[in-house]
Amino acid sequence: MPSQKATVYYTELESPIGTLLITGDGDAITGLHMERQASRPAMDEHWRRDDQRFRDAREQLAAYFEGRLHRFELPLAGAGTDFQKTVWKALREIPYGETTTYGQLASRIGNRNASRAVGLANGRNPIGIIVPCHRVIGANGSLTGYAGGIQRKQWLLAHEQAHMGR
Repeated sequence: MPSQKATVYYTELESPIGTLLITGDGDAITGLHMERQASRPAMDEHWRRDDQRFRDAREQLAAYFEGRLHRFELPLAGAGTDFQKTVWKALREIPYGETTTYGQLASRIGNRNASRAVGLANGRNPIGIIVPCHRVIGANGSLTGYAGGIQRKQWLLAHEQAHMGR
């Protein structure tokens, strides 16, 4: 008996940084991808648009872009290794409007020598913005790589800085 491919639910949301593609499995968000992002998945016949299913995510993202929301409260299910999931969990603990380095994040998860592995896990984060990988910078303060593009990373950081006191 051939295995049946699972349905991927999705919605698209216009934002100040372009159209966002949000995917889910029916229970949780599995991805948030930006336009022209290399890891953006290709749609096929198993994809079903369902804006209502993502109502909370759409509302919270809109509030984030308006500067009114500083922490997302959404069910997430990004696919990854245990190490990647540990890094992604630590990313969610970086306060709004603040940044940390790969080395600091490695220390935070208990392995101060794993900054390169942390960088790789950060780069494979499937749920951008909600899992704020944009808040991680180089040890010298530089804006290192970002799957959505450095300009978007710069915009997101500036946006958060501008709305920290709200």
